[in-house]
Amino acid sequence: MSKYVMWGTYCEDVLEKRKPYRQAHLDGIAAQKEAGLVITLGPTKDGTMVFGIYDAEDEAAVRKLVESDPYWENGIWTEYDVKEWIQAF
Repeated sequence: MSKYVMWGTYCEDVLEKRKPYRQAHLDGIAAQKEAGLVITLGPTKDGTMVFGIYDAEDEAAVRKLVESDPYWENGIWTEYDVKEWIQAF
């Protein structure tokens, strides 16, 4: 398994627009964390970006996790990028 970082952006008015999808999003992330797929995931303090660290077989697996998230499926996350990460420390 390799580690990957994901940076993404949120839609305008994210706090209001995410409400219908928030619990499903949190439940999915909790399941991924329990399975060892996501190490951490969360928004920047200003609420404009999301950052995550994943432990996955390859970039395609991370993209599948991101694109199956209710936030992506419903336009709460508007774009994202994934890069393989080398954890030096």
